[in-house]
Amino acid sequence: MNVIFPVVFTETKNKNADVLVYIPDLNGMTEGRGIADAIAMAKDYIGNALFDKKDSEIPEATSIEAVKTKKSPFFGDGTSFVSLVDVDLNAFRIREKSKSVRRNITLPQWLDDMATKARINVSAISQDALKKKLGVAI
Repeated sequence: MNVIFPVVFTETKNKNADVLVYIPDLNGMTEGRGIADAIAMAKDYIGNALFDKKDSEIPEATSIEAVKTKKSPFFGDGTSFVSLVDVDLNAFRIREKSKSVRRNITLPQWLDDMATKARINVSAISQDALKKKLGVAI
């Protein structure tokens, strides 16, 4: 599911946080070094805030026209503007859950012996087979 939220970016002169980020629909705040990093941080914040929510629980985004920079907690800290930021929640969830976990599998001894002798990575083969079975292209 793709979501798009209006975000208020405030460019400051502060060398430690060039761009302050406010996501009004999630009452979220973050910061980035430069606009590209600030956008990445906004995407990360949105993805994490909505990570465990069901699609029906995700708040509807306010229209970009309704978001006022004056209502940002960072108003007055620099030059502010509003932009839309999109996040592919499915891709975000997959990326965040892509760390490896340990699973035990059961193989006949003869098959394990053959795989070991052939220097086959059983974990990699298992991952490939599961991806193919589940129709996952990563």
